[in-house]
Amino acid sequence: MSTPDTDRGLHVERLRVGFRSRHGDTVPVVHDLSFRLRPGRCLALVGESGSGKSVTARTVLGLAGDNAIVEADALTLHGEDLLGATERRWQRIRGTRIGFILQDALVSLDPLRPVGAEIGESISLHERLGRTARRNKVWELLGRVGVPEPALRARQRPGELSGGLRQRALIASAIALGPDIVVADEPTTALDVTVQAQVLGVLKELLDAGTGVVLISHDLAVVAQLADDILVMQGGRIVESGPAADVLADPRHPYTRQLIDAVPSEHTKGMRLTRGPAVHTAATLFPDSPSRTTDPGEILLEARHVVKSYRGPDRVTRTVVDDVSFELARGETLGVVGESGSGKSTLARIALSLVTPDSGEIRYRGTPRPQGDNAEQRRIRRAISVVYQDPLSSFDPRWTVARILTDAIRLGDPAHARRPRPRALTLLDVVGLGEKQIDARPATLSGGQRQRVAIARALATGPEIIVLDEAVSALDVSVQAQILDLLTDLQDQLGLSYLFISHDLGVIHHMSDRVLVMQAGRAVEQGGADRIFTDPREPYTQRLLASLPRLEYARLHNTRIDNQESIGV
Repeated sequence: MSTPDTDRGLHVERLRVGFRSRHGDTVPVVHDLSFRLRPGRCLALVGESGSGKSVTARTVLGLAGDNAIVEADALTLHGEDLLGATERRWQRIRGTRIGFILQDALVSLDPLRPVGAEIGESISLHERLGRTARRNKVWELLGRVGVPEPALRARQRPGELSGGLRQRALIASAIALGPDIVVADEPTTALDVTVQAQVLGVLKELLDAGTGVVLISHDLAVVAQLADDILVMQGGRIVESGPAADVLADPRHPYTRQLIDAVPSEHTKGMRLTRGPAVHTAATLFPDSPSRTTDPGEILLEARHVVKSYRGPDRVTRTVVDDVSFELARGETLGVVGESGSGKSTLARIALSLVTPDSGEIRYRGTPRPQGDNAEQRRIRRAISVVYQDPLSSFDPRWTVARILTDAIRLGDPAHARRPRPRALTLLDVVGLGEKQIDARPATLSGGQRQRVAIARALATGPEIIVLDEAVSALDVSVQAQILDLLTDLQDQLGLSYLFISHDLGVIHHMSDRVLVMQAGRAVEQGGADRIFTDPREPYTQRLLASLPRLEYARLHNTRIDNQESIGV
């Protein structure tokens, strides 16, 4: 019997989700949430970490968890009641009727199996295909979501792929069985703009074919491209809802306006993204720092014709950094952009002397950096710090914040080596944390707090240069805005230089004085940030900028943006 049109899609009425604590009480997380998702429509759930959007997504997939208490007046898919579904029934629903795209592909994919085998297994469980047909379908799916060399990538394990390639493999797995609904939890967070555009193109194809999409994202520009309707969540409640164009163009709730104002772009350059106070203690942290007392135009870091190659699992040697040169002056921010696999992170590791180039050299203050572990190399390493995308993976999970910071203080600040704790508290104060966090372990902190600790650790050695490798890409938009304002304040007060690597072109334009554009290991264009963004001269840079999702465009045109021309679908 066919399902009436009024019952088609996903219907959620007064959903309430709580979790049992170890004390036996229930902690509510989602309060009276209602929505209806029709076929071919996209509903976006927007809000900061802890707002309840990911819990909502997991609940409609039957993955809320054993300690979850789920109640609702209605939770149906095409009229079928899901509240009473058994785990066996959910296993049949997930994949075939509801697909799930997670943000953290490295956790979601089996690290011991090639990604092609994992995608192929989900296909074989539900479709009777021969080995060759199944393999070809895997390759087609990987190519569809923008994976280059799909036959090669299918043979690689997740750890051998970049973050962007892992995410695309996960999306291929989620759409392999043609589900009626796709729940996409931050599906583009780790992707550069051109690949992001390809992925959004795939999701738009699904919408056009009648698939419903629940999109969870902190990137409002991405939401503007795809969503028909938006639910803005704060503290587990809906604070604003409506058609996407209306919510983005004329937000009514202060929280929604705060989220929109925090989006970095060409319009925010030179402005604060948040209303919080500027850093007021940084200038006292290193009063005699050479960054504050010497020529602001001095060239601190220079790359000259750097080349680096690696041999892949197919025994083919690929050049990942190819004859790249750049200069970084004191107090300057050089933004480095490019697609996943363009070589920008390898270039950062070469600048940090974590990777030795095959040829070319890195110069610090006009002198080639020495090789090996010697006193001069250690001195330079104290002057060049780093903040990574995922600080949790770079922290020892057994260490407290105090130990993380005191270890760095002893390395780089002999004057405070014997009594490092007061110095650690000062560092925390500078980055907007305090005594409450000093004895905490990283896993108990929020993503924004962990990134502030990572910045405090980078400051502990009294650096002149900080390399920021995708340092804000995993953060909610409002937390990202706070971190960007913090970095700007520290640069203004300490005269720091930043090598700022990001796939987010809005962040790069907001932060950078100059920009280096990389493609396939080569520096294809360099210049002032405003010139690069307003008058790109190289076809690749033009294509990169054409793929940039723009929140303002959606506001002006009051419609979903169609990216087909820029992504070639």
